[in-house]
Amino acid sequence: MAAQSYNRWAIAVAGIILQVALGAVYAWSVFRTPLVKAFGWSIPEVTLAFTIAILTLGFAAFLGGLWMQKSGPRIVGMTGGILYGLGVFLASFSNHGLWVLYLTYGVIGGAGIGLAYIVPIATLVKWFPDKRGFITGLAVAGFGAGALVTAPVATRLIQRVGVLETFAILGIAYLVLVTVSSFFMVNPPAGYRPAGVAASQSVAQTARNFTLREALHTWQWYALWALLFLNVSAGISIISQAAPMTQEITGVDAATAAGMVGIISIGNGAGRLLWAWLSDFVGRRWVFLAMFLLQAVLFFIMPRVNHFGVFTALAFVILLCYGGGFGTMPAFTADYFGPRDVGSIYGLMLTAWGFGSALGPLLIAYIRETTGNYSEALYILSGIMLVSSAIPFIVRPPSEKREFRFADPNPRPSRS
Repeated sequence: MAAQSYNRWAIAVAGIILQVALGAVYAWSVFRTPLVKAFGWSIPEVTLAFTIAILTLGFAAFLGGLWMQKSGPRIVGMTGGILYGLGVFLASFSNHGLWVLYLTYGVIGGAGIGLAYIVPIATLVKWFPDKRGFITGLAVAGFGAGALVTAPVATRLIQRVGVLETFAILGIAYLVLVTVSSFFMVNPPAGYRPAGVAASQSVAQTARNFTLREALHTWQWYALWALLFLNVSAGISIISQAAPMTQEITGVDAATAAGMVGIISIGNGAGRLLWAWLSDFVGRRWVFLAMFLLQAVLFFIMPRVNHFGVFTALAFVILLCYGGGFGTMPAFTADYFGPRDVGSIYGLMLTAWGFGSALGPLLIAYIRETTGNYSEALYILSGIMLVSSAIPFIVRPPSEKREFRFADPNPRPSRS
């Protein structure tokens, strides 16, 4: 069907709805305490389910990016929605053992999230070549805001029907929302340029489109992977422990802490749009430098704060930066490697999300379990952010003439 038959902004809205449903995974912390109390599992054991989901997500996103090149975005997104909803629904049988929670919510649900997550990102960057940073930020803003809806809803459901029944209800809702939204995900025709947009406005910053193989033979791909990994490690540690951490440090009750989860999720969503939009003007790498330095200061301050409002404000800004990494990196990747294969190139880069989810949440949960408080883990995260700020200084776009590239033993020409 011709591009004129589609409204690119309508496709963007469908992508946002899809991402809101997927972003409900960020409300995991409201399930942590009910699961610990109901089944006697430890904090690290329960946290591992969230970690498995995010780790699986990263690899599934890569597979989804490859699959999209052959089958298009619609089938990939709908398959992801089915797996995501099914995984969360089947988590309602976790009373049969912790392994059930890991398999259903972690592996099946995480795979569904990953397959569906890459779909709107890779699709919209092609529909909006003139607004690359803004649209990728908008595309993932819904994901960051997903917990805003889910945290209070899940908390009330848990109080009324129990934690396992809540999984069943939410699983059905996620399946419907993601599969229906994915139906609207289609690619523009080859050579598409938005009406009224000059060719110069839709030319990528990179000199050409890289294949996945070619991108992996540049050092820049690994530098961008590291930026995403480090930013994820910091922010997701707060997400994974937000509710219990707030209760412990500020002394508020569970309902208030759940409300805080919703508040900081606004920061997660807003940061994806704000930092991505800003990166269109000041540059992607300077945005990452600002986010890393800001987080280094905030993580250092957090253990010293016991006022709920101030603590929430600090966590909110950290989540602004966390979301900013996801909002900015797809455009960063398309700038350096071109938009044509961004689904597979950025999809593989999302393994950084999975590995970051292993470092951040498990680190903070382990130290909390062994020391009885969160302070030491927060200081360590502050140091990680400070050291990480060196990377934006050295990363530059790939250039055949000026940049060192890892030798490709089987080079092949780029597809035009």
